[in-house]
Amino acid sequence: MSARDTYHEAIKNALIKDAWTIIRDPYTIKYEEIQLFANLLADRTLEIERNGQQIIVEIKSFIGRSAMREFETALGQYIIYRILLKDVLPQSKVYLAISRSIYQAFFLQKAISKIIAETNLLLIVVDLNKEEIVKRCAGTF
Repeated sequence: MSARDTYHEAIKNALIKDAWTIIRDPYTIKYEEIQLFANLLADRTLEIERNGQQIIVEIKSFIGRSAMREFETALGQYIIYRILLKDVLPQSKVYLAISRSIYQAFFLQKAISKIIAETNLLLIVVDLNKEEIVKRCAGTF
């Protein structure tokens, strides 16, 4: 199992504030001989719904030397999770959760925006100080 990201608790708290229930922390993705660990599995069941909505959240801090290198790694991980989860948990969506500051400093660049659009990357942007979701990109929940 991999170590928790620096912003794990702040992003988890933001999801809880946004009416998500954390089901697994971490969430183990098992597919054939492969076992991977996503940060969170969350569920939101509204009173009027019988079936809740589940999301898998991968949290990334982008505090290393190269935001681009971290993005390459995070995107690869995200795509692998999304592909395997089509069979394991087909109704769920995978989200990459990041801080507002890295979103503004890195993710708004034109090249990164193009990559996000081409790969259908779903983002959750969190204000870490307030522990609140401030933006959801390329998807709704």
